[in-house]
Amino acid sequence: MNTGTWALLIAVVVALVFGVVWQARDGKVHAKTGKGNVLDKLPEGLRQRLADAPGDDAKVTLLQLSTTFCAPCRHTRILLADFVQRTDGVRHVDVDLTDHPEWSTPLRVHRTPTTLVLDGAGHELFRIGGVPRRDELATALLPHLA
Repeated sequence: MNTGTWALLIAVVVALVFGVVWQARDGKVHAKTGKGNVLDKLPEGLRQRLADAPGDDAKVTLLQLSTTFCAPCRHTRILLADFVQRTDGVRHVDVDLTDHPEWSTPLRVHRTPTTLVLDGAGHELFRIGGVPRRDELATALLPHLA
């Protein structure tokens, strides 16, 4: 085989490994990344959006950070809205970062959709990058809704 064939073969293997790793991590629950109250880190506009959202007495808030042209964001929006309808004590707040990309920096959000799961006091319990896996989300939330 010549050098070009080897280079192509290596590129295909690297792409396959990357794809497998990406798919394995997508939608999984990840432990919180920071300490303290997330609400303290929010820009005023985002903090106000959370305050104005209905259901502020919920035990848990699913804060979905999306962008306008993100297809997985639409799927996540539908999944989380349905999840909230079926689960007491949970609210869903969807925030579009398209016009405010700077809001992602203090929250350390590098992709959309990202769902931050916050307790009633605004502390991050965990986060999910990508479309959440319904069963994993339900299992992770159980101790926080009791």
